[in-house]
Amino acid sequence: MVLRGDRVTLAHGGGGRAMRDLIEEVFTDSFEPASMEDQARLEAAALAEPGARLAFTTDSFVVSPVEFPGGDIGSLAINGTVNDLAVGGATPLWLSAAFIIEEGTEIALLRRVVATMKAEADRAGVKIVTGDTKVVGRGAADTLFVTTSGVGVIPPGRDLAATRIAPGDVAIVNGVLGDHGACILAARGDLALTSDLQSDCAGLGHLMEAVLAAAPGAKAARDCTRGGLASALNEMAEAAGVGIEIDEAVLPLRAEVKGTCEILGLDPLYLANEGRLVVFVPEDQAEAALAAMRAVDTGAGATIIGWAIAEPAGLVTMRTLFGGTRIVDMLVGEQLPRIC
Repeated sequence: MVLRGDRVTLAHGGGGRAMRDLIEEVFTDSFEPASMEDQARLEAAALAEPGARLAFTTDSFVVSPVEFPGGDIGSLAINGTVNDLAVGGATPLWLSAAFIIEEGTEIALLRRVVATMKAEADRAGVKIVTGDTKVVGRGAADTLFVTTSGVGVIPPGRDLAATRIAPGDVAIVNGVLGDHGACILAARGDLALTSDLQSDCAGLGHLMEAVLAAAPGAKAARDCTRGGLASALNEMAEAAGVGIEIDEAVLPLRAEVKGTCEILGLDPLYLANEGRLVVFVPEDQAEAALAAMRAVDTGAGATIIGWAIAEPAGLVTMRTLFGGTRIVDMLVGEQLPRIC
């Protein structure tokens, strides 16, 4: 080991030996790229299948605190990118990872984040094949920002898109909602809240493959990240030109999440999730999809929460516990900053 000191300095971003040592000892020793060239060279048998398509996504991740119960910024980065590919029907294969590191950041923290990223990538069956690091001065970043891009392959004949949702299709979520947002809020310590909640952060590639095998007619899926379930459903309703109705009585929510939201005046439907998706399937395939999801760890709490309806087109409504109906609109502004 030649890396000196226990904190990142500006020299680690200067392009010389210090930067090389940081990259080799913290990043490439864990990620094990095929080469140290300036680009990754990708090969996969799936690309040769007639009709196969590439899927490509990118996202940046910021969260405070960087480490929290159930995960850290590294698990967010890997799973968030994997999930963006998976909900489009792609098999995630390759990722890139770029790091903006604030001067003074503990190298031990970087090692923990990188170890998490490697573990989550292995779990998802993807390879981190290329990346970059930059170091900025104190105060120019909040410890660590991570940008990941992902490439996957959509098999021939698979076509998931929100525009395909039609009246009668059933909406299913894979587990309890709002855990990540509530966990981050408690972890910040700003409001003296205590909670045993952990983030739901998880990769959903294997779950989506199970759903698509059991319900080949599945129409569309979205991961319920920033803006929560409500925002995901609104985006889908608008794209499809249908209404979506959900039932408050069956929404899977922990008592702790409900309690936190009641204290702070928040709506759990808008809390961020990092391991939850909503998928629409034809009614006659809903039970098969539900059973398939429940057979996978990340889908053990799968629940049918609603359905697509013809009217009012483009709106999401909810049957309330009191027997009425209310509109579940798009989130205006943010309930919580820096969630993912």
